[in-house]
Amino acid sequence: TSTKGCDDSTATCTVCGHEVLKYYAEAMGLLCSRRHHWQAHIQDREYAVTEGDEVEDLFRLMSTAKDKVDYEAVSVGAIYSDYQRVRVLNVCNRLGLTMLAYLWHRNQAELLREMIDSGVNAILIKVAALGLEPKKHLGLTISEIYPHMLEMEKKYGLNVCGEGGEYETVTLDCPLFRRQIVIDKSETVIHSDDAFAPVGYLKLTKIHLEDKVG
Repeated sequence: TSTKGCDDSTATCTVCGHEVLKYYAEAMGLLCSRRHHWQAHIQDREYAVTEGDEVEDLFRLMSTAKDKVDYEAVSVGAIYSDYQRVRVLNVCNRLGLTMLAYLWHRNQAELLREMIDSGVNAILIKVAALGLEPKKHLGLTISEIYPHMLEMEKKYGLNVCGEGGEYETVTLDCPLFRRQIVIDKSETVIHSDDAFAPVGYLKLTKIHLEDKVG
């Protein structure tokens, strides 16, 4: 995973909630490879190798991981972002890997419903869109925000799954996790107090893992 502080200067990676990444690995019993990344220098849809671009940081990260684990494919969570898909595909092609994009062009309302029904417990840790308020919606589960997002899709055309950056989440539990993640302490940070579309996020300050019950 490429990581950076919580801002909006990168186009390919989720930058909020990076504090929880090591807990993801521990919860699943998997290796976690991390690398700080820089900004995107190539903003076009297509990508050509450019030194200093965040894609090259991803290339180095995946190369290093391949030296440790003999993997053959990379899963991408993009639903409609060609920008992200094209860049990960570029790296995969250079490393001889297969890119898996199982969510590509799925109906977002159906997809989020499937996530909820399959036992994904995720909470909103960033909101940045008309119709979403930091003080009201941060910390809600995807199950709790689901009806509101359906309403906001009809009213403002928001992406139900947050594909347009409307919100970001952290997963606390899912079928892949052997243990569940618990957030003990967090701070609400208001990044932009815009009257129509305020931007805010949760800074996770204390986290631990717990055994699942049942």
